[in-house]
Amino acid sequence: MDLKGKKFVASYSGGKDSIYAVYKAIEAGLVPLELITTYSDKRSWFHGMSEDLLQRVSASVAIPLTLIRTPGDQYKENFEKALTISKEKGAEVCVFGDIDIEGHLKWCTERCEAVGLIPYFPLWKEDRKKLVLGFIDAGFKTVITIVDANRMSDEFLGQVLTRNVADAIEKSGADICGENGEYHTFTFDGPLFKETVDYTIKERLRRDKYATLSIE
Repeated sequence: MDLKGKKFVASYSGGKDSIYAVYKAIEAGLVPLELITTYSDKRSWFHGMSEDLLQRVSASVAIPLTLIRTPGDQYKENFEKALTISKEKGAEVCVFGDIDIEGHLKWCTERCEAVGLIPYFPLWKEDRKKLVLGFIDAGFKTVITIVDANRMSDEFLGQVLTRNVADAIEKSGADICGENGEYHTFTFDGPLFKETVDYTIKERLRRDKYATLSIE
């Protein structure tokens, strides 16, 4: 399917895979129209990013950001509403950063089909290690903000993902990409960014099995 020239909205979490998918979509000739991020209370769903931090990324990459404020029980409905609004703005495609989890592919595809957008997964079925190293080598900089301490050491919390850190994650027995939820990141610089998005570490928290870095 040739999508070159088509305008896209991207599902954006703040993490490495979602911004890398945007980068790959632009490389493929698609035109960015909007980023959308699901949001609950004061933090984004899943990655726990503050609104201010996400808006500063939006300004740096020069792509408008829309926050989908939603409780969990209305997540699907509100996501589809946001996609509908994006379509009204001119979006034809929705870009996702999923790699190989079939349930994610199905959910995202169904949301797009419900509103008449084309789902696009630039990273789909790529080798996980190849994607991580490609992301790093492209010049992106991302910090590890959440670690599932049952599956990898919390010593990785707060580290910037370099080749050496990625190798250490792999050698520890955890998935190098974190696609299964072993870790999450915040990407603050890279080839899409006009300037580095500075952040401040507020505190390190431990909630059940998760070690979390609170940043602003």
